[in-house]
Amino acid sequence: MKSAITERQKQLLVVIYEFFTTTGYPPSFEEMKENLGVSSNQSIVDLLEKLNAGSFIKKSSGARSIAILPLGYDVIGRPALAPILGTTTAGLSAESIEIAGAWRPVSSDVAKFAEDIFMLKISGDSMINAGIDDGDAVLVQTIKEFVSGDIVFAEVGEEGTVKRFMSDDKPPYVYLKPENPNYKNILFTDDVRLKGKVISILKKSQWMPAK
Repeated sequence: MKSAITERQKQLLVVIYEFFTTTGYPPSFEEMKENLGVSSNQSIVDLLEKLNAGSFIKKSSGARSIAILPLGYDVIGRPALAPILGTTTAGLSAESIEIAGAWRPVSSDVAKFAEDIFMLKISGDSMINAGIDDGDAVLVQTIKEFVSGDIVFAEVGEEGTVKRFMSDDKPPYVYLKPENPNYKNILFTDDVRLKGKVISILKKSQWMPAK
């Protein structure tokens, strides 16, 4: 059974969504008041608390610390959004640079992960045999457990890369594998940290599952 939502709460949720798509950030209290035509901060606080309690949003302290949850996208009939964190390599490791204020709609089949996903643009050709080409974008789900064969976003020291995670019962045992024979495996050390699993690939405006 879906949580109940009032028309006023839905209006505020739409305002929050539209600010994400146009500015990359949720609105301030002043912007929310202006868009809803109210003068009281408490009115906004009450609406936000009810949206948070109904699992339509996730809110920390401060007006701008708001994330729309899957149920929230569902009730306003809008596609889920994922933040674009930057560019990472499918080649030699390179730093993944955060790009604040950039969001993009994601496909409905991954909307349930909306709270825990982000996007990265790919630079390089080390994953071409997995269907990930230079210029593609990948959708990454933040998880803590991985299985051998997962395509992952990993940090190697201070840099980020997309590779296939491999765990074998023979040397080199645990490593990151490129999907291009022109590149070498990256052996696991204390400097390697798995940050998330690639679940979808965006190619020419079409989402495809990662394999």
